Amino acid sequence: MADAAQDDMAPPADPPEPVDDPPRPEEEPGGSRVVRFLAALLGGVTLVGGLTWILINLQAPKPAVDVVVGVVLAAGGLILLMPHRVRLPRAAAWSTAAATAVLGTLAGALYYDAYLCCSYAYVEQRGFPFKWLSHGASAGAPDTARTLAASAPWHTDVPTLAMTALVWAYAGIVVVALVSGLRRRRR
Repeated sequence: MADAAQDDMAPPADPPEPVDDPPRPEEEPGGSRVVRFLAALLGGVTLVGGLTWILINLQAPKPAVDVVVGVVLAAGGLILLMPHRVRLPRAAAWSTAAATAVLGTLAGALYYDAYLCCSYAYVEQRGFPFKWLSHGASAGAPDTARTLAASAPWHTDVPTLAMTALVWAYAGIVVVALVSGLRRRRR
């Protein structure tokens, strides 16, 4: 008993090292709960979609492009799913994603593909990695089909354009994540 009283009288030991408290909701990576939920939902869908895209297109005529698209989608989805592990500077991530979405989509329109098919249908397409701008025509002779296609109006495939912009935006986010990770390792 005397020992216990003596222990109570002893000077306090050094205070324990502070433990990192979990971040408060306003400090959590990714912002509000709704934004985090939507980012996780989009991340999960694009992670699964990217991996599925790779599996489906391994036998495609140009598998290298499709594998890169699948990897970009999967990596971007993973980054969105793990804001606690991959911390991105928000302003840089958003501005890079927007810039690469616009610039990549516009630059992809320089990619040109044309083919003559079937009973003389001629189609010209533009866009990379997905062809979102096209025009074409069919005729009884190949030269006539080509001439008619050249004068036909261009058509924009909006869903494909949106996917193209998303792939380029994710490419920008992946680059920001890589650069951000490399900077942290140097410190």
